[in-house]
Amino acid sequence: MIETEIRVPAAYTSGDVRSALRARLPLSEEEVRDFQIVKKRLSAADKTDIHYKMTVALALSEDRESGLLKIRNKVRPHDGLELELPEAKLGARPVVVGSGPAGLFAALTLAESGARPIIVERGLPVEERAECVRRLELFGILNPECNVQFGEGGAGTYSDGKLKVGSHDKYKMKVLRALVEAGAPEEILYSMDGHLGTDKLSHIVRRVRERLISLGATLMFSTRLVGINLKDGRVCAARVMCDGKEEIIETENIVLAIGHSARDTFEVLKKTGVIMEPRGFGIGVRIEHPREHVDRLIYGECAPQGLGSASYHLVTHLDNGRSVYSFCMCPGGTVVAATSSEGGVVTNGMSEYLRDGSSSNAAFLVSVTPRDFASEDPLAGFELQRKIEESAYLAGGGGYLAPTVRMEDFVKKTIPTQPCTVLPSYPVGTSTASPDDYLPEYITDSLRAAIADFEEYLPGFYYPDAVMTGAETRSTSPVRILRDGSYEAIGIKGLYPTGEGAGYSGGIISSAADGVKAAEAILTKK
Repeated sequence: MIETEIRVPAAYTSGDVRSALRARLPLSEEEVRDFQIVKKRLSAADKTDIHYKMTVALALSEDRESGLLKIRNKVRPHDGLELELPEAKLGARPVVVGSGPAGLFAALTLAESGARPIIVERGLPVEERAECVRRLELFGILNPECNVQFGEGGAGTYSDGKLKVGSHDKYKMKVLRALVEAGAPEEILYSMDGHLGTDKLSHIVRRVRERLISLGATLMFSTRLVGINLKDGRVCAARVMCDGKEEIIETENIVLAIGHSARDTFEVLKKTGVIMEPRGFGIGVRIEHPREHVDRLIYGECAPQGLGSASYHLVTHLDNGRSVYSFCMCPGGTVVAATSSEGGVVTNGMSEYLRDGSSSNAAFLVSVTPRDFASEDPLAGFELQRKIEESAYLAGGGGYLAPTVRMEDFVKKTIPTQPCTVLPSYPVGTSTASPDDYLPEYITDSLRAAIADFEEYLPGFYYPDAVMTGAETRSTSPVRILRDGSYEAIGIKGLYPTGEGAGYSGGIISSAADGVKAAEAILTKK
């Protein structure tokens, strides 16, 4: 097969794709009858010319493909990006700790090779997990072991389900194909702006679980890693707590896919002697605008039909040396209660597949570095998060209410005197309090400066009634577990730190792909 790039209208048809292919290459109508979209990205930089940029693959005769490949800068061979793995030949069943994207896809890859992994998950299956999340939203009752952060599917299950692919490779394609097999729409195979939505993700996760079980995997829910046994610098067992009793699982390989919020597990790793280092991350708030307002900012007043809710990505580099950036933008979505710690308030964002809610929200985060932690402890970033989350809890008045403020009142440092026309979507409830009440001054000063920059870049971003809800502290892991070229933790054979919690990815696709790579390393090691 060969592939080439074209552009088509925003409201394109298959006929538009065929016409664009014939305009770009000397092809007959018959030759462009069957095509495969490889990549697709919306371009809305020019609001008068919103279109899709596409990479399209065609299967032609060998002679015809050879001739077209001679057309410089227009055609290249198409790589199917298939990942081939050997049959498992392990002495003991591998253990995967965590069932977020990294853990699920490490386990799936191992299971498909016949390794029959054991998956240890501190939270509950996705169906029961939903009840825990609802209890917090409706009654302010937190289950510290099962919530938006912990449970089957990981934190990504309660998000927009954005699939930031970047450049395709065989690991990412394996993940995307597995998601489609589990019920995701086929468009994620080629859309560079694909998303699944929280409503679809729970069903997809359940189907992945069913696939794992059919391949001989074992899932242990409500089970927490409490220790790792080593012998001569090698893993020999995982110690887990299940139903109040400690169990020992003998194994030679442990995939650590623990996510960015399992603070007690990181303490276990520290005591075990796992080498870690502090890592920069972001702290800030969620900002909600009316969805239709954001659509007009991005698409203009006369946008083509069928574009869906608009998204944006903003970043600025301030004179104080800090960066401020949007993160996890959720078009037509809601702000969610994402704490996993009692007495703390944490926000995140989610959207359902249709992205048709009345507001669009995104995290706006200020970069923090290990210098801000003021400690030599590699886990000091967790302490900074904890202090801010507890301050947000107090600012909200307790009961997991979130502190909110109008953008105008925050920017001008004024006391609110009028009701907000944008209703906060945070489900537990809110009370009025400024980020100045729970965030360090270097964060709030940076946010004010950034809002001015964003307004200059995207006029209309400054919206007086936009709602700022805090605190957003769990964007990524504040620690990295050091590993070598074989994906094993430095100095410990058979321990594979993986995914976002270990500091090697960010988001569903990159985390899942990192899990696949860890599994590959286990299956192919000598």
